[in-house]
Amino acid sequence: MRIIICHVVLFAIIVFSIQSYAQERELLFRENFDSIDHWRPFSFPRIKKHTQYSVVRVDHEAYLKAESDASASAIIHNKEFNVYEYPRMRWKWRIENVYRKGNVKEKSGDDYPIRVYVMFKYNPHKASFGQKIKYGLAKTLYGEYPPHSSLNYIWANRKEETGLVTNPFADEAKMVIREAGPEKAGQWVEEDVNIPIDYRNAFGIDPPEIACIAVMNDSDNTGESSVSFIDYIEVGRR
Repeated sequence: MRIIICHVVLFAIIVFSIQSYAQERELLFRENFDSIDHWRPFSFPRIKKHTQYSVVRVDHEAYLKAESDASASAIIHNKEFNVYEYPRMRWKWRIENVYRKGNVKEKSGDDYPIRVYVMFKYNPHKASFGQKIKYGLAKTLYGEYPPHSSLNYIWANRKEETGLVTNPFADEAKMVIREAGPEKAGQWVEEDVNIPIDYRNAFGIDPPEIACIAVMNDSDNTGESSVSFIDYIEVGRR
């Protein structure tokens, strides 16, 4: 009997280990915002006032807090990933307010209380001559190549704003409106997206392989202010 019990226990341990390994393989990473050590700040040369990012803790849970006040800047996650191997992204976010002057179609209204970016890496070896000139000039200005293109998952300001919108400042940035308007302000909302599918819908072509994620709360165009939170972001296979 003792031998049988030992075999049963050993079998259970093996099954649990296999399941745990499979789950780890399915999930590339999950950012719970216990700190922002895995993120680097990104600011824009002509925007002097920056959004503030910090970790707040409530009842032993950690959240990213993003506070803007006529400001703009972002934080970029250090880990790159292959969007074909890990196409799914999930996150949970909350806003306190939207912007009264916000408008997805105008440069003066291109502010959002929260954005989650997927930024696709520019590859100079696959670029056209015109792209090499354009991105080379941008590298001179910013100190690094800008993304080849990006998907901006946004919480839009107006309830009637829906679907896909080209950013008014850059054709290479497509905005995917996940939430809109103030109705859900103060509530936690979970999102689940398939990156390659959204990219094909937005650009009509397959995405570049390598990408990274970023977060931004900006209000430099409207001159307003907001506070928003993210509970977690995870990238995985499905």
